[in-house]
Amino acid sequence: MPTYQALRRTPEFTPFLLVSSLQVAATTVSSLALATLVYAATASPLLAALSMSGASLTQVAGAVLLMSAADRLPPRAATTALAVAFAASTALLALPGLPVGTVFAVLLCQGLAASVGSGVRYGLLGEILPRDHYLLGRSVLNMSAGAVQICGFAVGGVLVSVLSPRGTLLAGAALHGAGACVCLLGFVRRAPRAAGRPSIGETWRANSLLWASRSRRLLYIGLWVPNGLVVGCESLFVPYAPDHAGLLFAAAAVGMLAGDTLVGRFVSARWRRRLPVPLLLLLASPYVLLAPRPALASAVAAVALASVGFAASLLQQERLMALVPDGMTGQALGLHSCGMLSCQGLAAALAGALAQHMAAGTAMAVLAAASVTVTLALALAARPAREPVSPGTSPGGAATPR
Repeated sequence: MPTYQALRRTPEFTPFLLVSSLQVAATTVSSLALATLVYAATASPLLAALSMSGASLTQVAGAVLLMSAADRLPPRAATTALAVAFAASTALLALPGLPVGTVFAVLLCQGLAASVGSGVRYGLLGEILPRDHYLLGRSVLNMSAGAVQICGFAVGGVLVSVLSPRGTLLAGAALHGAGACVCLLGFVRRAPRAAGRPSIGETWRANSLLWASRSRRLLYIGLWVPNGLVVGCESLFVPYAPDHAGLLFAAAAVGMLAGDTLVGRFVSARWRRRLPVPLLLLLASPYVLLAPRPALASAVAAVALASVGFAASLLQQERLMALVPDGMTGQALGLHSCGMLSCQGLAAALAGALAQHMAAGTAMAVLAAASVTVTLALALAARPAREPVSPGTSPGGAATPR
């Protein structure tokens, strides 16, 4: 079974982990600073929230228009160039007097670039790690991202107070610049994974090919929807417990960390195909218990337990890797990432709309029930079909995978 020591000894994995951590840190502190600036300029909670998460919604456009670039660009050059572009655009956001419309135009461009960047980055990870190490590698990246994000919000709050929001944006730009340096120095040159020039037509052709397989189609929906609906539950932590939302977010981070550690390191190959559905049910079910507003300790325990179920995505991604044709890994994983972030953004908006008309706990229970329903429906749809048994034919072996 792969070990953390084996990952550490794998060439380029440590630089990859450092680049990912720098990107998460830069994005976290920059989004907090930008939301502060936008709210000060507009007094609009909606615009402030969109400045923090709205870019994730634009990744849909990148997924359907630009994602063919993920496998058709040299990975080192592409990751370095994207980090430089994020450094420059984040520094641009720090300019005094920048109109709000221009701010959101820059965020739109960042979202499009991030959609391609996710495909390039995760495709590169598939080249750096042997296939049987990919699950553990992704679990380490998830754990690192969660820890860096928690620390980033704490440090970002201090930086906003000490350096001002614009100074914090410049600090975020510097972190992106540091990531570009690590890309340039830490990765070796590689040829693109696929031949040809990136184009909208190639993006559509590859997406159509990925979507044409029923197995991949069900897997994508399973990666996007149940997870996104639970993130919608998390988006209601503040209205659910205004004085203790931080504790609920921390509990979710701890549960996610535990799940990624257990699944990434200790689950054998025999169990990996069996656990996604139980983990997805675990991810949603505890949120139903929050509807009657239990004691805070019970709510914290329910959230932590539920978040263990986020580890289902690791197993689903491993399955996706096995189903993707050679030369399309970057686009396939980029499509997963963009779809997941977009579904999470849409679910957060849906959660907010529901909470306008019912208690936050009830809205969370509704979203959780929807997540359970989708998971069960997908599990039923993924069951192998059984062919009719002809006279004289043994019923054994009649199952045919669809």
